[in-house]
Amino acid sequence: MSLVASEPESAVAEAVIGFAAQRLVPLVSGALYWPQENALLVADLHLDKFGAYARRGSLLPPYDTAMTLKKLEADLKATGASEVIALGDSFHRDESHEHLIDADRLRLLALIGAAHWTWISGNHDRLAHGLGGICVPGLERGGLTLVHEPKRNGGGLVAGHLHPAAQIAINGRVTRRRCFVHDGETLVLPAYGAGTGAMNILSPVLAPYFQWDRLEVFMIGRDRVYPVSAKRLVRMGD
Repeated sequence: MSLVASEPESAVAEAVIGFAAQRLVPLVSGALYWPQENALLVADLHLDKFGAYARRGSLLPPYDTAMTLKKLEADLKATGASEVIALGDSFHRDESHEHLIDADRLRLLALIGAAHWTWISGNHDRLAHGLGGICVPGLERGGLTLVHEPKRNGGGLVAGHLHPAAQIAINGRVTRRRCFVHDGETLVLPAYGAGTGAMNILSPVLAPYFQWDRLEVFMIGRDRVYPVSAKRLVRMGD
């Protein structure tokens, strides 16, 4: 098995996640395709993150939004999804949708017009916006509860917020990649945004969210998603 740290192109992965009686397909982009609903789930887009930094004097080039939207366009085309469900923190700040540059705004509006959109509020974007689609605090459908922040609720919870990454040791080298992770009750997606970071799932900060003896990890490689045994995870460099 070869896992490298370069950013993968958007494509449908070969892995399948069985969760709460649903068949869910993780993509190398970090999106999750839900065939039963023909829906694409994405978490933590953080649109306008670098733009917000730039307005505060940071020298980071504000190109992350365009990169994220390009990836989302590719995922919608690859899957043929008719719906997008964004699991919160879609915008880096409540007012970020007002600061999108014209090219990014038009690109986003075209995507919203091409699919049914549901925006779930997050801790970064609690307020509704007027870009289209519906804005809700959470959504229940098909036995799943879709929210932004995970919590123990008895099962079927799909969330974002944690920006999970897995680290494994291969041939004496430690490889760190974003991942999907679940314990049969709570499923957390990796952050989708081009400007987002990630946290090792073995970090103590994430410990309260999962039953660790039931953990299943799907690690994003260069061109596919790999199921990885939790026994192979390493903690160094949280």
